[in-house]
Amino acid sequence: MTDSATPTGSAPEGADPEALRQRALAALLTARERTALLTDSVDDQELTAQHSPLMSPLVWDLAHIGNQEELWLLRAVAGREAMRPEIDGLYDAFEHPRATRPSLPLLAPAEARTYAAEVRGRALDVLDGAALDGGGPLVRSGFAFGMIAQHEQQHDETMLITHQLRSGTAVLSAPVPPAATDAGGLPAEVLVPGGPFTMGTSTEPWALDNERPAHVRDVPGFFIDTTPVTCGAYQAFIEDGGYTERRWWEPGGWEMVREHELTAPLFWHRDAGGWLRRRFGVTEEVPANEPVLHVSWYEADAYARWAGRRLPTEAEWEKAARHDPASGRSRRYPWGDEDPSPELANLGQRHLRPAPAGAYPQGQSPCGARQLMGDVWEWTSSDFLPHPGFSPFPYREYSEVFFGPDHKVLRGGSFAVDPVACRGTFRNWDLPVRRQIFSGFRTARDL
Repeated sequence: MTDSATPTGSAPEGADPEALRQRALAALLTARERTALLTDSVDDQELTAQHSPLMSPLVWDLAHIGNQEELWLLRAVAGREAMRPEIDGLYDAFEHPRATRPSLPLLAPAEARTYAAEVRGRALDVLDGAALDGGGPLVRSGFAFGMIAQHEQQHDETMLITHQLRSGTAVLSAPVPPAATDAGGLPAEVLVPGGPFTMGTSTEPWALDNERPAHVRDVPGFFIDTTPVTCGAYQAFIEDGGYTERRWWEPGGWEMVREHELTAPLFWHRDAGGWLRRRFGVTEEVPANEPVLHVSWYEADAYARWAGRRLPTEAEWEKAARHDPASGRSRRYPWGDEDPSPELANLGQRHLRPAPAGAYPQGQSPCGARQLMGDVWEWTSSDFLPHPGFSPFPYREYSEVFFGPDHKVLRGGSFAVDPVACRGTFRNWDLPVRRQIFSGFRTARDL
């Protein structure tokens, strides 16, 4: 293992192991509260049902969360014997595709809850005694605990997607996000000057392997949209025949459109009064000023071509989000180094929808772009590839097995992402056909 893959550096709170311990404890407790909300809000029948072949039954995610916590915090960190070794294969995401998981002898809801709770109790004891200022790379700076908190929050986002896909009445609710009070005066695009910047990180202690190491990229100047593309702008693409003009589409995207007879983003349908959408069990008008959601990479790319623009590369996106020309350094977040707060970004399932385009002025980046963090995952034009000097840690299956041209990179997080699993260097990836995820985009153009 190289230093580029090993978590190093200090947490935002500093090197104090007790501060690190409290940070890890808070992250684990926050994740478990959200897991409980997402699984306690439906009955056992819905927990064990498969609401879409694209997703696991919710009860699989629940036990998988506990199993991964046991594997890493109890076995790998603490060296304890397995609690339930016979279930490891059932909850191995690589052994069983999502579509087949309902046929497995999964733990029943009550048993899954008991197992996850027992693991958590023991894991907190391990955290209480861990030497976070020393030891191996799994323990140092609380990396393994931060990794598990991120893993649980990632599955919480997956479970929220399942909630969106399920039919039936609404079981989740949340207040509306803040308005965009000055959006009317914003420019359509902002300039990101050319030159080098530092991409990735070698110091963020809970950064995952694909975010490492920090390295310099020289990016020519470009323009990028001030905000994500809105539903209203995307409707113009639809009305202009966007889904019927082959010239806008990559071959794979055109094949997808034809095979599935696509005419709009997922969950949209048209009635006599205009476009409607289904959102967590509620049917409502599509809000014109909200970032478009549930579009595939192919749809984002086709819109950009239609608009005479393109999707930004991943390096362009990160430079727009992090680079501070005044200091020449890269920030942790678009607004600076401080952790996210409700005034800065729409994160953490605080709201069940994106905020209107132009919201969160305090969260804008140095170039003037807004909502680069939270609201919607943003597709980039880039394939998911390793940073120069990449080395897998602590296991190949998190990132390395996905590298290549099959997966496209998404950046920035969505309203469904918790702050612990979202930062300026965080990288997400998915197949270009995926639409059920909380994905949108913004466009760019050359100087």
